[in-house]
Amino acid sequence: MKKILVVDDAAFMRLMLKGILSKNGYEIVGEAENGQEAVEKYRSLSPDLVTMDITMPIMEGVEAVRQIKKLDPNAKIIMCSAMGQQTMVVESLQAGAKDFIVKPFQEERVLESIRKTLGA
Repeated sequence: MKKILVVDDAAFMRLMLKGILSKNGYEIVGEAENGQEAVEKYRSLSPDLVTMDITMPIMEGVEAVRQIKKLDPNAKIIMCSAMGQQTMVVESLQAGAKDFIVKPFQEERVLESIRKTLGA
């Protein structure tokens, strides 16, 4: 079972994603509400994949991607963005994210992106 770390500053967004993922056979090993926490959790949990929100307090998603990629160049990260964050999505991909999904989440798109990123 693939382990996923869900990162978003909005609890209901984490809840939505966790719902989609767990009912489709993924294990949620942790959640974080800002980039700094995401980096710490990544270090301690070594998840197979991270879903990373872009806009968060303390440390935003793009910077968290950079830091996680420093820890683990093979980290698999999918960005979660609201509409109109194209510039930041591009930055995230340049920083090493593998893909992005747009909010509000569509279950099929989320699963497709995760399967693609995990190479399953």
